[in-house]
Amino acid sequence: MKPMEWNPGSLMAVSGGHWQTATLHAGVVLDVFTLLEDPGGSGAEIARQTGADVEAMTRLLDALTAMGLLEKKGDRYANTAFSGRFLSRRSPAYMGYIIQHHQSLVDSFNRMPEAVRTGKPVRERPPDDVDRRRNFLMGMFNMAMGLAPVMVPQIDLDGRKHLLDLGGGPGTWAIHFCKANPGLQASIFDLPTTRPFAEDIIKRFDMTGRVSFLGGDVLRDRIPGQYDAAWLSHLLHGTGPEQCKRIIAKTAEGLAPDGMILIHEFILDNDRTAPLFAALFNLNMMLGTTGGRSYTDGELREMLTAAGFTAIQRIPVQSPNDSGVLAATRE
Repeated sequence: MKPMEWNPGSLMAVSGGHWQTATLHAGVVLDVFTLLEDPGGSGAEIARQTGADVEAMTRLLDALTAMGLLEKKGDRYANTAFSGRFLSRRSPAYMGYIIQHHQSLVDSFNRMPEAVRTGKPVRERPPDDVDRRRNFLMGMFNMAMGLAPVMVPQIDLDGRKHLLDLGGGPGTWAIHFCKANPGLQASIFDLPTTRPFAEDIIKRFDMTGRVSFLGGDVLRDRIPGQYDAAWLSHLLHGTGPEQCKRIIAKTAEGLAPDGMILIHEFILDNDRTAPLFAALFNLNMMLGTTGGRSYTDGELREMLTAAGFTAIQRIPVQSPNDSGVLAATRE
């Protein structure tokens, strides 16, 4: 990605960019895009349905219109084709879960100076927050639904029979790998609290006979079964280096000889300054975890080698957020 050309205008655009971010978040959290499905409505009508102040809601709808996410005629607002597709809960392409997950991260980003001074995470995690867990898991579904159809065809699993989707959440990747490989079955291994979300998505895609769910903790529990391929998508960045080594070693134990491991992460260049999203995500993990981070290509290769993997290669996938995939084979 070409570096930004800095000038006073671009500096102010970045500094004030959170204004539009907060406006989008408010629209999604208040669910105005669902309420504005055909035939739309006035600010007063949407305020009444959301329990909001009429003038304040009208200001929000005007700003969303200025952003190009709504259309306004007289005193009535309606979705654009884009917002109706991606921001209404009634749409199968709804992306509101990942947006609400992003909204939950805002406070910790505002506390970044504190995190940098102390070296400690600042993100507060309310115990057993069902809404936050739903937004995270279904947000991962939102992201994978955009990425998987593009990336899966670029990954060769020909001849592989059983895929382990380790930390697979709702199972979106497992489902798309099975769709692209008719002879493949997949098992999702994730925390038991994830099971209802995964089983709902598996059923939605009519994959009950080919994709199954196994409950467990990847750091504490044995992974049952043996596999000839394993997919670790955005799993390693949540832990420190020693835990990553344990996860990779445990994955190796669950693979048959010549089994393939595929690691999908926001992979940093070895000097850690690119790609931009991976560098910013590195800060996100600092704010929210003890030890979590973006890893470099070199660091991941060292971990794979230490666990006995060979033939390590970077698969040249195309991803809009510059995520990357490393593949390796168990001896």
